[in-house]
Amino acid sequence: MVLLYHFWQYRAYFSVRYCLNFLNRNRQIFVYSNKRGQKKKPMIDLRSDTLTMPDLPMLETILQAKLGDDGRTDAKGRGEDATINHLEDMAAALVGKEAAILMPTGTFGNSTAIMTYCKAGDTVLVDEEQHILLTEKFVFDPGFGRLTPVCYHQDSRHMPDPAEIDRLLTETGAKLICLENSHNFSGGYCIDLATMAEIRKVADKHGAAIHLDGARLFHAAAGLGVTAAEICQYVDSVMFCVSKGLGAPVGSLLCGSWDFCGKARGTRKLLGGVMRQGGVVAAPAIYALEHNVERLQEDIDNARLAHSMLQGKLKKVGLQEEVQTNILMLNLTNAGILAGEFCARAKEKGLFIRPVRNEYRARLVFYKGITRQDAVDAANIILALDSEL
Repeated sequence: MVLLYHFWQYRAYFSVRYCLNFLNRNRQIFVYSNKRGQKKKPMIDLRSDTLTMPDLPMLETILQAKLGDDGRTDAKGRGEDATINHLEDMAAALVGKEAAILMPTGTFGNSTAIMTYCKAGDTVLVDEEQHILLTEKFVFDPGFGRLTPVCYHQDSRHMPDPAEIDRLLTETGAKLICLENSHNFSGGYCIDLATMAEIRKVADKHGAAIHLDGARLFHAAAGLGVTAAEICQYVDSVMFCVSKGLGAPVGSLLCGSWDFCGKARGTRKLLGGVMRQGGVVAAPAIYALEHNVERLQEDIDNARLAHSMLQGKLKKVGLQEEVQTNILMLNLTNAGILAGEFCARAKEKGLFIRPVRNEYRARLVFYKGITRQDAVDAANIILALDSEL
């Protein structure tokens, strides 16, 4: 039995190494030249920070994870998987909340939170370009969540206007406000602490709760120069992803009070989100929170470098006025080309980007594995494309 156990350990270890080598081999897409003898040129893939890949130390944590059945809970609703419990305690502490719940995805975490606050037919305040509204959709789908969205708008600072939220709460009687920080479709802009505090005051005035979609919460914190807990002090619940810039393979955390998380665990179960030996997901997430938070500034620096190379030099392509986190948005309204064609031409030159939201916008997202030189090369490709329009 001992020999079998050690054989399994070694087999698992080399299986992890094999998987890592496979990921590394497939990490880059290549541009092929028709000219003989010319080497393959690596593609710079800036489609999304969901493209981060786990490294070997992160994957090795899976082999040492203490596992149990997270679906078998105690009186407090905690499961039997020690690694999940450790991750949830760590996540709650990082954002300054009492409790946390491991979720399979960010969409699942946001949907669980909102459906814990609301029932079918309720009204929810959301940003007109919020990811929950435009991409995730579940809670507002007439066949599923059946909630009614009422949209607020971003002001000239790319932040919600507390006065507009106040007015909409008065008109609709909504009891939930959804925020997004940083904001994906605006170009990674952040809601600063002063505005978060004002929105909190408005919510309290109307007895409304605030849920924060913090998929890129730690990028927002780095961009604002604050901690995640300082942002989250103004919200009742927050979801953040470990599978984007933090670099874990899968998973998100929903955090809030003990009472809220207790109810949210019930919602998660109804939606089919309980995992059994989920420590294999939690272990890389723990590693990500321990090792990959501080490096997020590198992503922001690379995005700002690309922006600085483009600023004032583009003749046709529009550029967002500043970079606050790891996202850079291009505006093609006056470029005489649609986003799909622009991205296709970029790919021919070695830059893989995609349209986002409509046919006049394209997005670049910087993340772990993208180097400073990649940022320089990406900017030069965009400059070249602009000169050809």
